[in-house]
Amino acid sequence: MPQRNTFAAIALVLLLLACNGPSVNNMVERPTLGRWSLELDLNGNTLPVHLEVVAMDSATWIMQVMNGAEVITVKDIERHGDSLFVRMPLYDSEFKGVLHTADHMSGVWHNYLRGPDYVIPFEARSGAPPSTTGPEDALKGQWRVHFSPGKPDEYNAIGLFEQHEGGRATGTFLTETGDYRYLEGRVQDDSLLLGGFDGSHAFLFMAAMRGDSLHGRFLSGTHFEEPWVGVRDETFALRDPDSLTFLREGHDMVAFSFPDLEGNLVSPGDARFHGKALLVQVMGSWCANCVDETRLLNELYAKHHEEGLEVIAVAFEKHDDTVRALAGLERFRSTLEVKYPILYAGKASKEEAAAKMPFLNHVMSFPTCIMVDRSGKVRRIRTGIYGPSTGAHYAHYKRSLSTYVEELLQEPFKGPGLR
Repeated sequence: MPQRNTFAAIALVLLLLACNGPSVNNMVERPTLGRWSLELDLNGNTLPVHLEVVAMDSATWIMQVMNGAEVITVKDIERHGDSLFVRMPLYDSEFKGVLHTADHMSGVWHNYLRGPDYVIPFEARSGAPPSTTGPEDALKGQWRVHFSPGKPDEYNAIGLFEQHEGGRATGTFLTETGDYRYLEGRVQDDSLLLGGFDGSHAFLFMAAMRGDSLHGRFLSGTHFEEPWVGVRDETFALRDPDSLTFLREGHDMVAFSFPDLEGNLVSPGDARFHGKALLVQVMGSWCANCVDETRLLNELYAKHHEEGLEVIAVAFEKHDDTVRALAGLERFRSTLEVKYPILYAGKASKEEAAAKMPFLNHVMSFPTCIMVDRSGKVRRIRTGIYGPSTGAHYAHYKRSLSTYVEELLQEPFKGPGLR
């Protein structure tokens, strides 16, 4: 990443010229504590992000990003003159802005995972967002959703939504490769807006509500947009996540060898995995669904490692530069306190992942979890994950996976299981 002092000078000059902020000689001491409303500009569409300035003094600077029910604590904050640099945890992104007054800042959000020039403007002001009103229970329930309907890349989803006082709406979308995690927004008159921001993704879902149907657009940052439609349907279901990825004919085991973050080659055929139940996690440090799965696998590893459970993460990263890719993985391991080995396998593409793991028919999703018994046989492959934002779906999968791991651990070791 470029030196922050260089960016500080550039950001300070450009933003002061653009916004007529205060000079360094008249520098605002600190931003107002409490709630802030930040707006990301997605090609003229506003994605609201809720912030909390928790502490701001000479020694301690702490902010929180409220991503729906998720609270993301941000401590990596620097100040150079009137410029603030707010580095998001986990992901390679940061806010660079000017503090114009104690109640107003503006600037850009840099998402380095999408390249050095990927920036989205923002404005932020202190105070809670205004409440809105909407038709009572117009949104609540399950919806059958089709993204890019009628196009070659059309895909199905399930919309799960709730309504709250003041027009507030929450929910998520389940797809066959995972979920869109925590979304929050509002219902106002006949319009729906839902958004999510976690430091890696900036999602905005907008729709017109017409009775029991929704007609909308989905924006991911400033680089992607697609239409979507939804209808109420409490019985709609997606395909079984355990049926979408499978072993190629002639394979019944996993075989690979990649370096860990210390540069040591690790393979499931190593002696330390002999006779152990093994979960192979195909993932990336840039992937929010992978964060949800990592937290779950961390729990299982801590609970069952002494009984013979092993976990290996095989990571495919966004950065072409190996040094930056490994730095992202180290940040991921440290922030989530991952205890099992993380291996670096290459560039984040489903095609490269499939080439590096040729025993699979394809890699449809990050994450993908391969479950291996004590004898080295692949017993189950899970495509994607329905994370905590999906409520009962996540609770069901968590119980199911925990039970399955316990069953694998109770099975006897039946042979050498050469991998």
